[in-house]
Parts: sequence; C-alpha cells; structure tokens
Amino acid sequence: MENQTLTGLLKKVASEFPNRRALSVSGKFDLTYARLQELVDHAASHLIASGIGPNDTVALTFPNTVELVVMFLAVVRCRATAAPLNPAYTAEEFEFYLSDSEPKLLITPEVPVQAVKAAATKLNIPHVTAKLADATSHVTLSSAAESSPDSVSQLVNDASDVALFLHTSGTTSRPKGVPLTQLNLASSVQNIKSVYKLTESDSTVIVLPLFHVHGLIAGLLSSLVAGAAVTLPAGGRFSASTFWADMLSYNATWYTAVPTIHQIILGRHDSKPEPKYPKLRFIRSCSSSLAPSILARLEEKFGAPVLEAYAMTEATHLMCSNPLPEDGPHKPGSVGRAVGQELAILDEKGLVQPEGVNGEVCVRGPNVTKGYKNNPEANKAAFLFGWFHTGDIGVLDSDGYLSLVGRIKELINRGGEKISPIEVDAVLVSHPEIQDGVSFGVPDDKYGEEINCAVIPRKGASIDEEEVLRFCKKNLASFKVPKKVFITDSLPKTTTGKILRRLLAEHFLAQIPTAKFDA
Repeated sequence: MENQTLTGLLKKVASEFPNRRALSVSGKFDLTYARLQELVDHAASHLIASGIGPNDTVALTFPNTVELVVMFLAVVRCRATAAPLNPAYTAEEFEFYLSDSEPKLLITPEVPVQAVKAAATKLNIPHVTAKLADATSHVTLSSAAESSPDSVSQLVNDASDVALFLHTSGTTSRPKGVPLTQLNLASSVQNIKSVYKLTESDSTVIVLPLFHVHGLIAGLLSSLVAGAAVTLPAGGRFSASTFWADMLSYNATWYTAVPTIHQIILGRHDSKPEPKYPKLRFIRSCSSSLAPSILARLEEKFGAPVLEAYAMTEATHLMCSNPLPEDGPHKPGSVGRAVGQELAILDEKGLVQPEGVNGEVCVRGPNVTKGYKNNPEANKAAFLFGWFHTGDIGVLDSDGYLSLVGRIKELINRGGEKISPIEVDAVLVSHPEIQDGVSFGVPDDKYGEEINCAVIPRKGASIDEEEVLRFCKKNLASFKVPKKVFITDSLPKTTTGKILRRLLAEHFLAQIPTAKFDA
C-alpha cells in the first residue's frame, strides 16, 4: 500500500535514510530526512487542529522556500489537497484560481504578495502565514489552534485522496483544473526515479518553480522518494549567477529545466564561464521543445548526456523520456519512449496508427488524472476511446521513440500543407546569431494561413530579416519558409517556459497597421 501513496513512499525513505540530507536552503541550513518528516508531521497536526481534513483544499503561494515544501507535504499528509499558486499572478488571476480551487485556507510567507491577500479577503478565504526560523525550530503558523501529535499518527493516507490541484497552462483556452491523487503522484515519481535511476547518491538544485508539475514532481518529489538530496536557491528562485556555485557546493549529479533556462545557462557560460563545472550524470529538458542545436551545445559545454522528456499536468508530469546512455540511445529531436504507461498514436476515429504515421499522442496509466474539475465537456473530448488525448500531434519510430510535430491547434495550415512550427523553430535557433526563435501562423487571403516568425538576436549580433530568410531558405522546404520576420528582444512565454504562439501572432501583427487577425 505504501507504494501507492506519495506519503507512504516518503515515510519509507525517512525510515531507510533518517540521517541523510533531504533538503537544503543554499548557504543557510540542511534538513535530514528524519527532521523533514518531523517538521511535516508537526505542521500537519497544526493544520488538523485548524480544521483541515480530508477533501479540503489549501492554497499555497510562496517562492521556492523550505516553508512551501513543508506546508505542501503537511497538507497532503492531512489527506487534504494542496493547490500551489504562482506568486506573480495579478489580483484578477488570483481571484480566478482561488475561486476555481475553492480553498478552505490560504497559506503564504510572513510578507505575502498583496494581490493574493486582496483576492483572499474578497473571497472570504482565511489566510495564515508560515515561517521556519531555523533548522532546529518548527514551522510556526500565524494562527494555529492547540495541536495533538496523535491526530497525525492516526491518519491513514489513501491512494484515492486528491493530493494536488493544479491548472493547465491554458495556451489555447481558459486554464482547466486538474485534480491529481496520491496514486497519480506515487506512480509518476516512481516512473521518474526508475527511468533516471535516481538513488540516495544523487543530488540536484531546484531550478524551476514548485507551483508547477515539472519542478514539483520531477525536481523535488522524485528526488525525495529516492532518498536523494535537494537544494533550494537562497533567493527562492533560479539565479544564473549562483546556479553553478550551488551545483558544486551541494555535489549535484543532475538538474532538470525548460529550454529557456538551458539557454540562459548556456549564455552565462559563453559570457562568464565558471572555473570548474560539476561532473553530472545527466541533464534533463522538458516542458517545451528543445532544439537539437541547443541539445548539442549543452552536451559539448557541460559534458553530460542531455535527455529530453515529454510531460503534461494531466499525466502528473512525465509521459516519455530519452533513456540514460546505458539503457539506449538518446535521440535529438525526439522526446524518447513511454515511461510506466501505455502510449499510442491515434487517428480521429480512435484507431492506433503504425510507426512513421502522424496522429494524436494518447496515453493511459495510473499516473493520468481521472478528469478535469467541473468540466464535463472538456472531459468528454479528452478521454475519448478510453485514452487521454494530449492535443499533440506526434509520430513513433521503429524503436518506440516519439517525435512531436506540434499542438493540433498550432499546426500551420498553409494552403493545405500542414507545417510543424517546432521544425521551423529548430532551424531558427540553429543560426549562430539567433538566441531564440519562434514561428507562428497568421491569417492569409491566398493560403488561409501563412508563416511568420520572431527572433531574438544574440548579444552583439546584427542579424536582419534578410539573413534570417536566407538561412531558412537554405534549411527548409520553400513552403515552410516564413513570409515575415520580426526582430525582437523578448517573446511571451508562460511561467513554465511554454511559447504562446497565439499571443505571438496577435502581438506582432498589432505592429503592422494593415494586418488583420481573426479572434
């Protein structure tokens, strides 16, 4: 039973490795597994005394701090549902997410984001703050009833408990609420631990925010169920200037990030290389497409295999990954093989497609959510034919490796020719003077849709539209070459590093007085 719940897996690790380092805040303090378990149970007893129990939701709005980790695990331990929220949201966004998750309580740092405080007050959601003064004290809540340690020891977590509530990133529609159970979490962290062979000898530095599945599941929780060590940056978020120092100080063996962060790390290496780099087992990339040229540069600079993976909130993160070198090749441009679940390419009638044939990527397994919250219409579309439909077009090769073509709604249909924006993006970023590049579809009278792109030049580069088009014509079939190039210094992306192609099209077309855009 303990393998079917996240809390069971964590309890098992705490008893196996009580004195090993579990969690550190860089330069501040370290917590062992036994100490972390103690902190979590103590915080959980206070939550129970405050009236939090099974089926209640607790919203958490923190940067990447030890308080967030402890309170997240304490909420889950109470058989309640943790709903971590991005501190950067506006008051209106907080209002939407809080209304949708319906929390019984909001927990924030001692100095909360004013926008979340205002939204909680408006919605009459009780608000408490949490603070851990040092490694020897307990997390103190600003208003906590008298607690009893027995209240936690008597609680048995169930595989069907909804432990985590997140929202999809909503690149094409309003974000949808995704409830994930203890079983979903336990299945996913074990899949991640297995494919990357994570053990108590591993160590990582958290790069990504813990209010999204990538950082939370792949970075933090998978490490903790493996008995590995996790370090949080001192500032509560990723910093390129301290990243390698933290990796070296805490003997990191791997890290996981989105392509945007990988590019920042590469840029830092080019402009200000470190005197020494750690010996890494692997580098992981996920959440959006990693161009083969970026993968090659990462491997060359840092001397470790770069394993691209494929994940979604609805699958509790991981669906596919390239394997470690000893388990098979890792293929640039592919997101690898299915891990711990079934994966198939289906056509519109639900028929499984053979290798080499494009179709929709569909998955099923114990890591996949049972459905969106209060959204029967979305559930009907997403769970057709007994599979979860990802909305991505992909193709399998003879080794079972998946390559993604693009989102169904983001494929560019130019006069009947379906063009993968991922393919065009990969060519753009392979240009030595381009730091980042994104292609997108725009309305066109003749072809229905035409391709445009936006590029960010590298520092000191003087690339222009003519050079970008020349390079594209050399590396792409003529019908895939963008008609217009926008040179820019930033691209709109979600907090998970995903590109918002729809917003890009609207943003750049607004700069052309004669352009029209169909909403």
